[in-house]
Parts: sequence; structure tokens; C-alpha cells
Amino acid sequence: MSQLETTYLGLKLKNPVIVGSSSLTSSIEKIKEIEKAGAGAIVLKSIFEEQIKFEAGKMANGSDSPEALDYVNYYVKQNTLQEYLDLIKKAKEEVKIPVIASINCVTSKEWTGFAKSIEEAGADALEVNVFVLANDKNAPAEQYENVYFDLAEKLKNTINIPFAFKLGQQFSNLVGFVQKLHVPGVVLFNRFYAPDIDIDKMEFTSSDVFSSPTDIRNSLRWTGIISSKINNLDIASSTGVHDGRAVVKQILAGASAVQVCSTLYKNGINHLESIIKELEEWMSKNGYESISEFKGKMSYDKIEDPLVYERSQFMKYFSSIH
Repeated sequence: MSQLETTYLGLKLKNPVIVGSSSLTSSIEKIKEIEKAGAGAIVLKSIFEEQIKFEAGKMANGSDSPEALDYVNYYVKQNTLQEYLDLIKKAKEEVKIPVIASINCVTSKEWTGFAKSIEEAGADALEVNVFVLANDKNAPAEQYENVYFDLAEKLKNTINIPFAFKLGQQFSNLVGFVQKLHVPGVVLFNRFYAPDIDIDKMEFTSSDVFSSPTDIRNSLRWTGIISSKINNLDIASSTGVHDGRAVVKQILAGASAVQVCSTLYKNGINHLESIIKELEEWMSKNGYESISEFKGKMSYDKIEDPLVYERSQFMKYFSSIH
């Protein structure tokens, strides 16, 4: 029988399938159900810097007192953060699989102290989501990138648990950025809120929050490239992973682990069992006894023609289509 054990961020996983940060991982009941279905690890639902500020603003609405505003902000923040720490502690008591905490921030100012509290609460690792919308035409690119670099350096000096940055695709030189970020791991990629317009109601709404199987294309490409070009980096591939075959593809490209989320919303948490079974059956069929035997076997530097990973090949393959 094939052995599915692997490591990610130094953590031992019984298999490479991780349930990504979402409402699926927001309660002990759901987390226990996920473990029972076979997940290798879970990433807790992210705590949002923007949401804390929004809630504080709502509670303080109508008050002109600076002292009152400060108190409300402190109250909301402390209570929200404490609830999250309690979730970490409870999860560690109830399940045996690794528990990865998650923070979602837009600045590098206040989160390092909370990251230490996350470590003390017992989290096995930390996933950091940073997204700064570059909408100032006069600001240099490095101004936005420095938010990531500053936070990474502060975390290195503050916590001892491993951490990964969950990134978007908006960087002009993603490989160079990840190299300079110099963190233990990255998650490729984050799915950010995307606005849409209802032209009948003339109002803003959101685009589809769930990924589709075809969304694997970008994460697969960059997993294959980055895993080849940057050493000592763990990659968790995310976005577009809906079945066991997609898990196999990402590992072949060089992923250490693979995150699933949208497919569980669509098919239920028990779909994890099918994903893991499909991975195991593929390994058995192809004679692989362990994940390490085929990890990265089709990454950028391992295949005969690495140019297949490059965007310029689009014209070669599709120029005949009219």
C-alpha cells in the first residue's frame, strides 16, 4: 500500500491534503469532521484586520470622544483575538492533525504581537495573508512590497513556529519576490474578494467566491517554476484543486502540500475521502510507494522542455485556432 505521509513547514502530515482557511474550519465541530474525513492538516478560518477595524468603527459610530473610540477599538480587538486564541487551544485539544492558524492583514504594524500569542496558544504553524491594493499611481512598487518584507522580518524575530505567506498573483516578478521574501513556505494562490456589478440593480456585488477546476492553471504553472528556482521552500498549492488528480498534478509540479476548499463547499466535507483515495489509487497504479518518489518530477527544471511552463508558448499551441 502506498504511503501518503509528507512534510510541510516541518510538520508531519499523514497525507498532503490540507483544508484551507474558510468557514469550514471556523468551529470545533467542523474541524473534528474534517479530521474524521481524512485531512492531513487544517488552516483555521482567518482573522481579519479589516474586519476588526470595521466592527470597532460600527460600535463607535456617533461618538466624538477620542477616549471612547480608543476603548471601543481596544475592546473589539481584544475580544475578537481572544476568541481566536480559544479556538486554537480547543482545536489542539480535540484533534491530532496539525492546526495552522491564519491572519489576514493589510499592514505590518500590529500583527507580530498577536502572532506570538498564536504560538503560545499552541498553533503548529501560521499562515499569513497580506494584500495591499496598489492604487496610488505615484507610489513606487517597493513601497507595497515592503509591507510583506517588513512583516516577514518581524515574524522571524518574534515566533519560533514555522509560517507561510499566502500570496496573490499581482507581483510583476513573482519568483524574485518570493526569493527576497525568504520565508519557510508560500501558499499559491490566495483568492481575494473581487467586485462585480449587477447591471440590473445598478449596484456592486461580488464575483463567484469559489474556484473552478480550470483555475488550477496558474497555481500549477507557478508551483512548477518556483519549486525549481528557490531552494528550501515549501509550497502549498491552492486554487482549482477539486479532486485527487489535481492533487497529483500539484505534487508532480513540486508542491509539498495541496489546499482544498471550494470543492468541499460544493461536494461536502466527506469529498475529502474521495480525493485522498484517488491520490492513493494513482500512486499504486503507477508504482509509487511514497509522495517523495514523484514530488517535483515534472517541475520546471526536471522536464525535457521547461518552456511549456512559460506563457509565450500560448501562441505556439493555439495560434491555429480561428
